[in-house]
Amino acid sequence: MKLERLCKLCELPGISGFEEKVASFIEKEIEGKVDEFWKDSVGNLIAIKKGNGKSSKRLMLLAHTDEVGLMVKRINEDGSLSFTAIGGVDPRVLMGKKVFVGEEMLPGVIGFEAIHTQESSTLLKTPPMDKLRIYLGYSKKEEAQKNHRIGDPVFFSTAYEEIGEYAVAKAFDDRTGCEVLLRVLDDVQDLSLDYDLCFAWVVQEEVGLRGSGIAARQVKPDAALVFENTTAGDNPELPEYRWATNLGMGPVLTFAHSGLVLDRRIFDTIVETARRNSIKFQYKRRIAGGTDAGRLARTMSGIPAGVISTPSRYIHSPTSIININDFLGVAELASVLVKEGKVL
Repeated sequence: MKLERLCKLCELPGISGFEEKVASFIEKEIEGKVDEFWKDSVGNLIAIKKGNGKSSKRLMLLAHTDEVGLMVKRINEDGSLSFTAIGGVDPRVLMGKKVFVGEEMLPGVIGFEAIHTQESSTLLKTPPMDKLRIYLGYSKKEEAQKNHRIGDPVFFSTAYEEIGEYAVAKAFDDRTGCEVLLRVLDDVQDLSLDYDLCFAWVVQEEVGLRGSGIAARQVKPDAALVFENTTAGDNPELPEYRWATNLGMGPVLTFAHSGLVLDRRIFDTIVETARRNSIKFQYKRRIAGGTDAGRLARTMSGIPAGVISTPSRYIHSPTSIININDFLGVAELASVLVKEGKVL
């Protein structure tokens, strides 16, 4: 396996509001490698590698630890569980999928009426999410209530797998970003940087960019780089004019997204750095969706940021796909940017 730590990160359960296991894993990885780190009141994990004092500036690298998933909203009389989405989840990707329910990770399946018994008026139409149920082997409500309660998290159960130059997993968004930060930390471990390098693994991005502003107020960076996982539009189902990015074409650089035009100086610096170091890259060609950079722009006096992403096909589903070389390109570009410090 090429990306063993990314495998571990992706298989950890961590929907928004339940990121503790992801943060604890990362904490063990950074112990002894930074000058200080802490978890704040909302669950962000923040670390600082101090510079040599030549500059008072601070650069923050940021990725979010949460993934999309589901949450129990009702226990039904037959022992099944009704649920709601946490983050942007399309009900079409849920039917027939295996899940883990609760922090005890009890296995269940999301079922729906068999095609043989459906009415012609509903045949092959996507049911609304409130018509779907999770089944865990209970026959009545009282049995389910012994193990479950309203508000239990529901996680996709997909195992990480590498197939040639590609990998499949449930939570590349944004465990690829989390791993990029860890790789940068490893890469600069023995270097003396002129500035303070700050790392922020933040919570609840998928439900409204909740953790990043809180982290930034503690760090007070002069600039930030956000590492994300973004939509690859090169699906066989989509016409080419709707493609946002392509798998295999390298790191994705964002010039604008929903609610924000990225800082031009930082964007140009990223582009120039990639070209000068012969790192293949691509632009994100659709501006739908947002990132924590949007929150940073509204935090304190406004924190300028760049966004660099690993493209992922079938994002926000139990089976997302990345090209491993795209991810490695993001990590390489991140390390060069940090070593050169030109984004500050």
